[in-house]
Amino acid sequence: MTAPLIHVVGVGLSGASSLAAEAMAVVQSATLLMGARRHLACMAEVVEAESAETWELGDFSQVFQALRSHLKQFPQTRTVILATGDPLFFGLGRLLLASFPADQLIFYPQVSAIQLAFSRLKIPWQDATLVSVHGRGEALLSQALKRGDPKIAVLTDSVLTPKAISALISALELPIAYQLWACENLGGSGERIRQYDATYVPGSEEFAPLNVVVLVRQPERRAEGLATVEAPTAEQHPLIGLPDSVFKGYADRPMLITKREIRLLILGAIAPLDNQVIWDIGAGTGSVSVELSRLCPTARIYAIEKTAMGVALIAENAKRFAIAPITIIQGKAPAAFSALPSPNRVFIGGSSGQLVKILDYLHQNCGPDRIVLALATLEHLSAVTVWINQHAIQECWQYQLTQVNIARSVPVGPLTRLSPLNPVTILTLNKKSNMAQSTK
Repeated sequence: MTAPLIHVVGVGLSGASSLAAEAMAVVQSATLLMGARRHLACMAEVVEAESAETWELGDFSQVFQALRSHLKQFPQTRTVILATGDPLFFGLGRLLLASFPADQLIFYPQVSAIQLAFSRLKIPWQDATLVSVHGRGEALLSQALKRGDPKIAVLTDSVLTPKAISALISALELPIAYQLWACENLGGSGERIRQYDATYVPGSEEFAPLNVVVLVRQPERRAEGLATVEAPTAEQHPLIGLPDSVFKGYADRPMLITKREIRLLILGAIAPLDNQVIWDIGAGTGSVSVELSRLCPTARIYAIEKTAMGVALIAENAKRFAIAPITIIQGKAPAAFSALPSPNRVFIGGSSGQLVKILDYLHQNCGPDRIVLALATLEHLSAVTVWINQHAIQECWQYQLTQVNIARSVPVGPLTRLSPLNPVTILTLNKKSNMAQSTK
């Protein structure tokens, strides 16, 4: 026997007037009409109370169980469930499909709030990232922001409101800028759209419970693919520990940077001294080189980076924040080392798969006092420990590992959550002969 059909009708904020003729006919033919109180109220004028029994949706599991029992007893029931917007877009449809066979369900979608929002803003949205924080937390939204996604649409809730989302964006210290639109009561009589800088929504602002947020990444000055935002000058920042947000980054990977807390630990491990030669291998955005130039301006710093984009990034960041000059070398390691003066200190932030060859070169040709590595993967850590455990290496170097697990606080509505950074292992290699001399 075929199971009785269940018709799921999406409703807009304008109520019955939002329904197409087909959906309206389905609602009017219902003998069992289910929905939230506001949905049932808006259909009261178009459905005859005598012909349709109404059930208010509350505890979904209980209501769905009651519906299964009802349909088993009364298989001729014409069931219509009212839902908001498109039931299959972060809506009731998902729960219904988990509780009833798909061939028992028929959907009549309404235009979703996200569609309405982009329509009102006149912004194409085929490339937008769609996120619901409704009872789901901020994790997916944070990921989209850290990736620098160009357009993000957010279904909010009573905790992650437009103000709370703005506070989250501010706390993330992004090196890129977003514009925020709060779109309220879309399709209803109280429709309102307000625009803000995404990092600041005034605390005095109040928003209707039914709202969505649209975030659009702002146009940036571009130079060879670099993402740029206006930032204070070098003199307006602390000597070391520059905020991540001030560094120019890759346009498609704006958060690809050695984070401030890790940089400070790396600086401590390098322990630079006056007039030393320091190599920063795989310098990326140049954040470590810039910090070294501020901490020890008499040092001679060489930033080695293989990509033209990275070299341009280092030059821009050095121009804005370095105190001492940074010599930038474009080339692949270890081939790029041959023309450089021998280093006293070496930091390896990136190796492009050449980590062991780089270490062999430093051991055999350069003789630095100290080598510091920041390792983000177990494979790289394993490769270095295997290299260290060679007899010839053990005779010359002593090493120390420091595993770093750091979490930053982020606001989640009125609460605060700790959001972890990627774990990093800082490995410090000290030359034994220099250690012995230092103890005399």
